[in-house]
Amino acid sequence: MEHAERVLAAAGELFYRRGVRAVGMDEVRAASGVSLKRLYQCYPSKEALVVAYLERRDERWMAALTGYVAARPDRVQAVFDWLERWFGEDGFRGCGFVNAYGELGADSAAVRDVVRRHKERLRGYLRSLAAEAGAADPELLAGQLLVLVEGATVTAMTGPPEAATAAARAAGLAAAALTGAGPGRAAPCPG
Repeated sequence: MEHAERVLAAAGELFYRRGVRAVGMDEVRAASGVSLKRLYQCYPSKEALVVAYLERRDERWMAALTGYVAARPDRVQAVFDWLERWFGEDGFRGCGFVNAYGELGADSAAVRDVVRRHKERLRGYLRSLAAEAGAADPELLAGQLLVLVEGATVTAMTGPPEAATAAARAAGLAAAALTGAGPGRAAPCPG
């Protein structure tokens, strides 16, 4: 494994588990087995390393979500099924983007930008699922789904992974309302 990859892997695990501010570059150096000089050649600042960590997390998180959802017939429901699985994983610490934003967002435009890009990418994906489901207003449904995804993620940080189930029920109601299925008609209502 090349030096930059070893540094990024070690930093990603440490930042997600303990928080960005709690982890120093020397700790990343020790965990990666890369010299401090080489670490700074790969990532000239801690901010650069945090941005790289978040960009990598975005790629991996979105790939896991979209891969799972693509194989399911009810894709809106599948988003929340995937979330519930993620929430139940050992080491779940909530949204790495929200966590990093909470720690550094006020001080780092670069961190704010990568967090916003991730959330916009997620919203765009949810918009595509809403359009595919036949929503009359995919943008509106995507916004509602994003709030449910974010709320379930924050709730699951301190509660049971079943937060995704409650969000899925709400998502089903929102989807039914926006696809014109209304109460008493056949509408996909997760959960």
